[in-house]
Amino acid sequence: MTASLLERWFTPAADSAVGDDLRHGRSPWTHAIHLLWSIWLFITPLMGGGEYDARWFAITLASYPLFLLLYAKTLLAPARRAWWYPLGMVALCLLLMHWYPSGLSYFVFGCAMLGAVRSDPLPRYVAMLLLLNALLAGTGLWLGYPWQVVAWMLPMTMVIGVILRVEAIRKHKDAALKLSQDEVRRLAATAERERIGRDLHDLLGHTLSLITLKLELARKLAERDPPASRLHMEDAERVAREALAEVRSAVTGIRSADLAAELASARLMLVTSHVHLDHDAPPQALPPEVERGLALVLREAVTNIARHARASRVRIEFICEAKTVQLCIGDDGRGGVATDGNGLAGMRDRVRALGGTLSVDSPHGGGTRVLVRVPLVWREPIPPLRAVPDVVDAMANAGTRA
Repeated sequence: MTASLLERWFTPAADSAVGDDLRHGRSPWTHAIHLLWSIWLFITPLMGGGEYDARWFAITLASYPLFLLLYAKTLLAPARRAWWYPLGMVALCLLLMHWYPSGLSYFVFGCAMLGAVRSDPLPRYVAMLLLLNALLAGTGLWLGYPWQVVAWMLPMTMVIGVILRVEAIRKHKDAALKLSQDEVRRLAATAERERIGRDLHDLLGHTLSLITLKLELARKLAERDPPASRLHMEDAERVAREALAEVRSAVTGIRSADLAAELASARLMLVTSHVHLDHDAPPQALPPEVERGLALVLREAVTNIARHARASRVRIEFICEAKTVQLCIGDDGRGGVATDGNGLAGMRDRVRALGGTLSVDSPHGGGTRVLVRVPLVWREPIPPLRAVPDVVDAMANAGTRA
């Protein structure tokens, strides 16, 4: 029973600070680093705030675990209730002020954590800080604290609290931006699926209906008028072959990656990583396989920059010549790429399959520059499709043998 209660008490809520860390693959233990500031609790007597006597040790032994519990619950509780626990730290300080000057550290933690977990606008949060500091000042002066002590708490809590509040606001905006980007991608994927469905319906609906009609007429005329039956079967075979060519063309277009779309996707990814992107307009009228290969190379390069480069700016350039096209991707990151990882090796394989070359210039601390040069003439045959066209070929061949 006790174990179950403790498990429920310390299980992070989905919308808590720890829950957000777990959802995004971050370690929740990074929050523990802020507890180093509680060292002031133990050195306050050295600075004239009381003495290391039996009372100090007893109050510390009783209050510090309670403070740690309030700190943990601030990070584990649902967002709608998390702000109660920083107020508990403030209340703990006010209750102990008469006997325990070290408890002022609890007040600083309470004000700072309040800014980290509340969703109030910055002016409202500042107003809350002013109100809490007025309460602390009134209590401290009533208990005989020097006015310099209570006056010093206002700028300290204001600076620390505003920094944490601004950081929390930025974090919420980044999360909202990521959600909007995910929604844009989802809507784009839905629109693309709907477009593909409409195209295939328009492409195959009439054609298959015509083939069915021709084969039905051929069956009915097989005994009464064999020449007319063969004519209808030949028409069905011709229509099937035309449909085969149209399906191959449509699926090739669906499978090919578009450079303009890939540049838009790259901008979304880099904006999320706080990287500025400059790029040229993509060249027009590239061979489909060349454009597809360059788009996939661009995707892999941008992914590597977002994950590993630690860059602040990226520049993408296209240079079209008479017989070649060049793609140059440069960043101002840490550089130092000496060996090919899986991503770079895959990029080399794609460029080599296009008959082109890929070079990397990556001095340590000087960014990375990837230069791709690909011929505009596609030399190798496109492999045949293995889905619908094979079925249509089999039907057509069966009709020919018949």
